[in-house]
Amino acid sequence: MKSGKILVVDDEPAEREGLARLVGQWGYEVETASSGEEALNLVESQHPAVVVTDLVLPEMDGLTLLQKLKETGRPPIVLLVTGHGTVETAVEAMRHGAFDYLTKPVDTTRLQVLLEKSIEQESLSREVNLLRHQLRQKGSFGQMVGQSRGMQEVYRWVELAATSTAPVLVYGESGTGKELVARTIHELSNRRNKPFVAINCAAIPETLIESELFGHERGAFTGATERRLGCFELTDGGTLFLDEIAEMDPNTQAKLLRVLQEGSFRRVGSGKNEIQVDVRVVAATNQVPSEAITNGKLREDLFYRLNVFSIHLPPLRDRREDIPLLARTFIEDFNRQDNRQVRGLSGEAEKELERYHWPGNVRELRNVVQRAVVLSGSGLIGVEHLPDNVLRAAAPAPAAAAGSVTPIREMERDMILRALEETGQDKRRAAQLLGISLKTLYNKLAKYGIQAVKSARLT
Repeated sequence: MKSGKILVVDDEPAEREGLARLVGQWGYEVETASSGEEALNLVESQHPAVVVTDLVLPEMDGLTLLQKLKETGRPPIVLLVTGHGTVETAVEAMRHGAFDYLTKPVDTTRLQVLLEKSIEQESLSREVNLLRHQLRQKGSFGQMVGQSRGMQEVYRWVELAATSTAPVLVYGESGTGKELVARTIHELSNRRNKPFVAINCAAIPETLIESELFGHERGAFTGATERRLGCFELTDGGTLFLDEIAEMDPNTQAKLLRVLQEGSFRRVGSGKNEIQVDVRVVAATNQVPSEAITNGKLREDLFYRLNVFSIHLPPLRDRREDIPLLARTFIEDFNRQDNRQVRGLSGEAEKELERYHWPGNVRELRNVVQRAVVLSGSGLIGVEHLPDNVLRAAAPAPAAAAGSVTPIREMERDMILRALEETGQDKRRAAQLLGISLKTLYNKLAKYGIQAVKSARLT
């Protein structure tokens, strides 16, 4: 038997029983009802995944049944069966929550496909409802943690994007959790049983990014000793996450745009052989998209193609009320991972974490908590277990003089200088310490006019 119970509703016995036998032959468990009232009673007691109902019923028509089903505790997916004279009503019903409709005589192939999609959608709906309950109880939505207004908005967009196949653009500072958003969208979509592939465009040399995305043929370039499949082929049917999209070469951006528009591409070094793929792209950037376009980092046409769904991840400093919840979540994670017995944070340690400005965002907080768990071992994490840079930067900053840089910019510059000092000017290690890519660090060095300094001591 296939998973998911089907309820067939029709007042005509021959049509009702004929449809029920057909659906049963496909492996589904089937119940039948001859009226809307009987259907409601069966939904309450049997909890079918899908209701297939005739639109024209005595006393309670299919549209009224749809409205009443939406009011039940576990509303099923609804498919409407209609004659040609009531197609407009069926279309209107879809706007009110019906999954789809079929016209009489029923196309059995289309019905079979719609039932499979409906069962899948019902499963996803149950998962979303479970996540909503999890959010109310624990303040987390899947692997994402936070109850702030900014994160509530993120969850809303994630839920909407998951029901679509359209591209998504996620933007926010480094360390805010953009890949986590992409993974959650994938896991809530009907692609969740297909591959999720993530690549960081900033970490791949410009000479290799095209091959990484589209693959190459043997002999396409020096060192190409055999055919290699690219990320688009490896992700077929699934979700491809392109992090730091604004770091991608503009010429490659143009080729990416074509794939998004046409659904096809050529491997590097191939002739005219087009490869068709079905890939959902989620792209991310740590830059404000409008600024990236102005600075020539992001093609405007690519932006508009990606920007069907746009999700902004707020920096941690703008959702400080989430810091204690995030810290407790990380403590639980590291307790399980390292067999520790840390009970939580002391009141003063929690206040220090809330005062700090977190230029590395959630990634930096996670690193700080991991270090504190190791140092504490058990009991409560105290102020003595927090790194000096967090405690120093958490102290109230003097008021900025008129015309000076903003405190956030100043603190970020100080953090970069301190990271360079602690790593002996090793930029790669400094970038890792800050939770950003090496290319992003170079961009920030240029932004703040920081040269190769031998000593970057701060007083």
